[in-house]
Amino acid sequence: MAPAVRIDLLTLFPAMAEGFLRESIVGKAVENGLIAINVHNLRDWTHDKHRTTDDRPFGGGAGMLLKPEPLFEAIESLKTEQSTVIYLCPDGEPLSSTIGRELALKPHLILISGHYEGIDQRVRDALVDREISIGDYVLTNGTLPAAVLVDCLARYVPGVLGEEMSLTQDSFNGNLLSFPQYTRPAEYRGLGVPPVLLNGNHAEIERWRKEQSLAKTQSRRPDLLK
Repeated sequence: MAPAVRIDLLTLFPAMAEGFLRESIVGKAVENGLIAINVHNLRDWTHDKHRTTDDRPFGGGAGMLLKPEPLFEAIESLKTEQSTVIYLCPDGEPLSSTIGRELALKPHLILISGHYEGIDQRVRDALVDREISIGDYVLTNGTLPAAVLVDCLARYVPGVLGEEMSLTQDSFNGNLLSFPQYTRPAEYRGLGVPPVLLNGNHAEIERWRKEQSLAKTQSRRPDLLK
């Protein structure tokens, strides 16, 4: 059986991604053939003895930019008619569960991990289909954001989660944050579990959970209710 999603990640730090992608649910999805993930070192598409991937920006300014040549060659060598090219960057559209669901339906994703001050704009204009940010902050490189994106979308690939109910109870499902959850023991150091969760009345439990989700959302993320 062919994997539901094939992902090619371009990065200057492949070891950062490979360690993450071998672990937990994503690692099991790869092992079970549900997702195929290939991590590529961008330097493999350079042609000088120093394997140069960056240079100073025209017009001056701080930092360095990833050069267009290795990125163009790498993407063109990996791209097919079914590919979606994604650049992870601070100024992209905010990652959400909705985007995760959408990308889980794409047969092939090429992820560009930026570095330094980003990448040459010509790559963004000519080759990138979508630009995604994982938050309003800046990291040293885009490898971790790429890993976060993979983890987010992997959960929506059929068969990846052992219990599909996990998806329906996630935070942001139906634009509400998740309700509080408890496990055994029912009392610990004087801290007890809400009695409604112990009475076996599933209708009351469901009503309590919805109330808790709504209250948390109103308190922490009222923007989700607009």
